[in-house]
Amino acid sequence: MAAKRHSIKGTDRRKATTVRLDPRLQGNLALLSQILKKPLNRLVNEAVESFLERRSAEVESDLQQILDRVRATRRADPKFEAAIGTLVDAEATLGAEDPAEGRTQRNAGPVQTMVHQLLRD
Repeated sequence: MAAKRHSIKGTDRRKATTVRLDPRLQGNLALLSQILKKPLNRLVNEAVESFLERRSAEVESDLQQILDRVRATRRADPKFEAAIGTLVDAEATLGAEDPAEGRTQRNAGPVQTMVHQLLRD
């Protein structure tokens, strides 16, 4: 597989990058480099390109599955009535245990006072 090069105006835009490799991987890369008679840099670029292609395809598949589930949910309940019902039931069931439910703060600071005024307007 030939490595793809991205260039701007015909200039190679490669950038030196420091990466810490496990010594075992470094040894295996050096050996492979000697056997294949390819520079380490080329082998690393080929490996990273292969990894990115594979992982990108996996991520794309995962995202497509999530999108399909969201679409199916929206088709099954376009106005989110079931979700709203679940929220209402949870509020009704757990509302009494909410420490902030139905209570006002007596000693509100300036920011809280401003927010309360904005909410009343």
